[in-house]
Amino acid sequence: MTNSADHSWTHAGHGLPDSEPSLNTTAIATGLQLPAGFAAIAGDAELGPAITNNLAKVEKKLREAIANSDPLADATSRHLVEAGGKRIRPLLTLLCAHLGDASLPAVVQAAVVVELTHLATLYHDDVMDSAPFRRGAPTAHEVWGNSVAVLTGDLIFARASILVSELGGRALGIQARTFERLCLGQLHETVGPRPDEDPVEHYLSVIADKTGSLVAASGQFGAIFSGADEAYEDVLVEYGEKVGVAFQLADDVIDVTGVKVKSGKSPGTDLREGVPTLPVLLLRKAATDGDQSAVDLLKLIDGDLSSDEALAAAVAGLREHPVTAESWVVARQWAKEAIEALAPLPEGVVKESLSNFALAVVDRAS
Repeated sequence: MTNSADHSWTHAGHGLPDSEPSLNTTAIATGLQLPAGFAAIAGDAELGPAITNNLAKVEKKLREAIANSDPLADATSRHLVEAGGKRIRPLLTLLCAHLGDASLPAVVQAAVVVELTHLATLYHDDVMDSAPFRRGAPTAHEVWGNSVAVLTGDLIFARASILVSELGGRALGIQARTFERLCLGQLHETVGPRPDEDPVEHYLSVIADKTGSLVAASGQFGAIFSGADEAYEDVLVEYGEKVGVAFQLADDVIDVTGVKVKSGKSPGTDLREGVPTLPVLLLRKAATDGDQSAVDLLKLIDGDLSSDEALAAAVAGLREHPVTAESWVVARQWAKEAIEALAPLPEGVVKESLSNFALAVVDRAS
């Protein structure tokens, strides 16, 4: 397995800067907090410390993987890693690995791969969406410009590709197919639905590609590299697809609830940027079906939202309209189906935690 001192990486610019201090996994583990829905892990005397320690290893290896001897590349690559994040995808890899032998070293490397891939997509998404903030900090393109941000995303994905290539051909195939879906999801979101395509179905397919595919790969990697029963892989793929869609749908609704979320994304950002989300798509359908309140609200949403006052009015109107409650119903149905997909898994903390996570993603106040 290649490490950060390997010269095949260093000559390409990889390597810790001379001033970079060594990271201590024990110190990292002490500061880690598991996201909502994973309380069962923390309460398990054996699983809790194992997951926390491996998460600390992932955090350390993330920083080693994105470190670069070139000062600009190092600064831009660190930008999002150091802004934090819930690390949901690597956590799912580590958790699902406990269906087999979670102590195998490839498990941690696979967890690093999925988080690097996720980080790479965030650089690209923020450019596509002209997003000013990510995780409470200015986005990379706001600091360094679009070109540098896109190239940084490419660089981080290249690092993920190096790591996944060391895990073997099957992992590389899963990663390649996942990245294809990530790109197709972004492409389809950009061009919108075909004239003969239902906008809601189109949107669900977009978020299945953009979010569900990588969540699914995260759980699948955990099963593969822990040597778990092969029958669990399809279960975890189905679960990951569905819980990923539920997660994104919940984010859509949170955007119009008027609550500033912990990521630093202000309410109504999607409305201002014209990003299609489920509440607005359902509102358009309601307007087409003759709902006058939907027609009136759409005039506001489709108007000039550049001022904070206009945006706040649009957010308030959408929050109170029945389509927001309807959107929550759809999100919770996806979470319910994700839980049902787990039926073949053995009873225990892993299954319980996956179920609780699916419930938690659609029960968020922020």
